[in-house]
Amino acid sequence: MSDTIKSHLSNPEMLEKLFRNDRKAFKSEFDRIYPEIETTEAAKFWKARLDAENKPDIIKTFALSEIATVGALCILVAFLIKIPSLFNLGYSDEIFYMKNAALIVFSGLTLYAMWINKVTLKGQIIMTVMAFLIPAVYINLLPSDHASDSMNLAYIHLPFLMWFIFGFVYTGYDFRNLSKRIDFIRFNGDMAIIYALIAIAGGILTAITINLFGSIGLRIEKFYSEYIVVAGAAAAPVVAGFLIQKFPSLVSRTAPLLAAIFSPLVLLTLVIFLITIAVTGKDPYNDRDFLLIFNIMLLGVMVIIIFSVSETSVIKNQKFNAGVLLALSLVTIIIDLIALSAIFYRLGEYGLTPNRLAVLVSNILVLINLALIMADLFRINFQKREFRIVETTVSKYLPVYLIWILIVVFAFPAVFGLN
Repeated sequence: MSDTIKSHLSNPEMLEKLFRNDRKAFKSEFDRIYPEIETTEAAKFWKARLDAENKPDIIKTFALSEIATVGALCILVAFLIKIPSLFNLGYSDEIFYMKNAALIVFSGLTLYAMWINKVTLKGQIIMTVMAFLIPAVYINLLPSDHASDSMNLAYIHLPFLMWFIFGFVYTGYDFRNLSKRIDFIRFNGDMAIIYALIAIAGGILTAITINLFGSIGLRIEKFYSEYIVVAGAAAAPVVAGFLIQKFPSLVSRTAPLLAAIFSPLVLLTLVIFLITIAVTGKDPYNDRDFLLIFNIMLLGVMVIIIFSVSETSVIKNQKFNAGVLLALSLVTIIIDLIALSAIFYRLGEYGLTPNRLAVLVSNILVLINLALIMADLFRINFQKREFRIVETTVSKYLPVYLIWILIVVFAFPAVFGLN
């Protein structure tokens, strides 16, 4: 809808028709693209009109059915996440959460996505149930009395698989639509921001509650952390998603601003990090723990780049951010090449293991993705191309990660064994 709104800014009849057909979707998309079109008279008019329609009492904007639905989803997630405390499973809580935490959290988000998308077709419902049931049965059939490297890799990659399934439902089962893919990435960035705010508020509430009860001699720390905090942390993504859907203007400006602020800071940090490695002589080739941290950092930076790409397209000062992202991509590629050289060195010295193979292929996939992103950013900076070309590249590359995740989750335990 965002493209339709922008292409019909000079056509008030079409804008009115779009608004009347789906008021929520129109407002959501308008708030998202407003920074791009705010200088036009039509945008100023619609901004004033939509703002005037907002009710002064925020509580009145919540329908009872919405509160009941979101509340029921949160209770369901909270119940599932506390299964180890309620039932004797015969194995440790740690094993349960390694196998099921991602399934539980994303089940809540997926049910929420089905609700807002009004999914009623039997085929889509069956497809979604099977998409959760197959990995759930598979991962819980893996032995619980011991863990091999291949099993641990399956546990680590399972959350990413569930994220893709959630994305498939969120996009209305139209994951082939590239614009919906980038909207999904943008939604995840927005949700991370709202989740962080909820976590901060929850932390403050936790401190106040524990101290209040402590003042009357009741020590509730253990109970509160095991039940309230854990359940709240698992259910909070559903609340965050609901708040974004209900009040899109909450993050329509905040997320691009954070992307614009953090990208230069991350770039500066990485440059200093590389200089520090050279000065201190830190060796990623023989220090396994350092190499692990190195790769985790690389993954984090890659996430920041993709998030920044999805948010930069909706801000005005794209030229500066495109330059920063180009430099950030280049520095990250250098770090990835260092990591790859260390991995190849360890393969030659110590042989092939599931962990080394997983890290190697993951780094190669990230390197290819970074190279494609950097090439697009070069065109944007020096050939005056539209920023959407890099969004398209990011969207098209997502299935590559999905294929690799499926291989690690389902094939690694079979190929490398469970011992």
